[in-house]
Amino acid sequence: MYKFLFCAIFLLTAICSCNRPYTPKPRGYFRIDFPERSYVEFNEQGFPYRFDYPAYGRIVRDSSLFDGAEKNPFWINIDFPGFNGRIYLSYKAIGGSSSYKVKRGEKYIDSVAMNTFDGLVDEAYRMTFKHTTKASGISDSLFRTANGVSGAYFRVEGNAATARQFYVTDSTRHFLRGALYFDSTPNEDSLSVVNAFLEADMRHLIETLRWQ
Repeated sequence: MYKFLFCAIFLLTAICSCNRPYTPKPRGYFRIDFPERSYVEFNEQGFPYRFDYPAYGRIVRDSSLFDGAEKNPFWINIDFPGFNGRIYLSYKAIGGSSSYKVKRGEKYIDSVAMNTFDGLVDEAYRMTFKHTTKASGISDSLFRTANGVSGAYFRVEGNAATARQFYVTDSTRHFLRGALYFDSTPNEDSLSVVNAFLEADMRHLIETLRWQ
């Protein structure tokens, strides 16, 4: 009798479990342990700007764009090896000139153009909005810091290659543009916590930036 009752309960349980709807587990991502926030000052002799950047970042010279570091001596990057990310910082003097690569037929030729304030602002917006095809939304906000630095901050939503960009300027002499990129396939969900963490560092950089 007990044996029959046990078999009946087992069969009933098995039948009920087979009819239970399957609920997939939500997608998860690896936990990221963020470092404690601390900052050091970038104040290298001869540079037209200085600011505070995270101690867990590393300043490196940028020589990958246009004609190299000799024509862009104040272009630097802040590398974050722990996040596989990088903030690109490109500086241009208003009233100076910049070298560009212009396509002529099948070739690219060197071209030189004057840096005007309006032209540099337009270029910053174009560089941000070129991500429209992958972005689900782009917003910008104007600001002015306590140090008298003005600019715009851009938030790019969706699976775009960059989620945060900005430019800062005094409108007469200096223009600095920054963009955060990761060396990985863009995925808004997996990168959201890292973007939020480094966004605070980008805003601290902006708030502490001074022209020299």
